[in-house]
Amino acid sequence: MDKAELQELHYITLISNIPSIMARGILSNKSAKKIRHQSLAKEEIQDRREKKVIPGGRPLHEYANLYFHARNPMLYLRQDHHNKICVLRVNIRVLDLPGVIITDCNASSDYVRFVPAPQGLKIVDKELTFAEYWTDSDPIQMYRRKSAKCAEVLIPDRVDPCFIIGAYVSCPEAKVSLEELDKRIQITINPHFFFR
Repeated sequence: MDKAELQELHYITLISNIPSIMARGILSNKSAKKIRHQSLAKEEIQDRREKKVIPGGRPLHEYANLYFHARNPMLYLRQDHHNKICVLRVNIRVLDLPGVIITDCNASSDYVRFVPAPQGLKIVDKELTFAEYWTDSDPIQMYRRKSAKCAEVLIPDRVDPCFIIGAYVSCPEAKVSLEELDKRIQITINPHFFFR
């Protein structure tokens, strides 16, 4: 993948977390533990991520994680709560920050590769990462496709709020909820993004 092919990066969060994010930024797991917030993460995945250390870098939980495309298995698992979730749109300029790492699949995967940005974009399989679906009749291919859909951009410690350029929501109800918490965010209703 080439940087010119990217328009934005994504962060999945509960709408209720928006005031904190707009004040503090998108925080690493380690930093977020110090403040009151609600998490969408599955505990068993977080347990795996907590043990992972990036080769030549820091523990995975010291990075804020963004997706190349948030219409992925993580969001699919939370589709029943679509009206409480938003996907923040993040400016690709974060790729130029010091210490940013790119993965070719979910960072907790056993077979993940970690490469510094921006040259790490070359390991991302654009076709798989931006595919509409990740299902496959072959279980090994399905695992590969599912993991690639969750390719990540890892930013040390936090993503400053100045990089947030908008948000996607699934429905008018979610748009109203988000507008009540922050009027600065440009909101786009996109049901398809949320598997609606």
